[in-house]
Amino acid sequence: MTNATTKKFARARFPKHTSPYIFALYMATIMAFLMSLVITFAEFGVGPHYMENVMNAYQVAMPAAFVCILVVRPIVVRLVGLTVHGH
Repeated sequence: MTNATTKKFARARFPKHTSPYIFALYMATIMAFLMSLVITFAEFGVGPHYMENVMNAYQVAMPAAFVCILVVRPIVVRLVGLTVHGH
């Protein structure tokens, strides 16, 4: 890509200190949706209101997952540091 093309597609980026929160947001969004799909399927099966039920579950799961990730992430980082050799 040329410099002109690169500038044309430049994206706004968040500051580095927001990384844990952006990570938590992306992780919570994806995992809560996937878990809502699986748990709704396991509980009710696939029916005419499957996606409606998934989205109702997601409305509860996403904020809960976001808060849980913010709490658990530092613990997991510490555990990984204790169990994985550095370079």
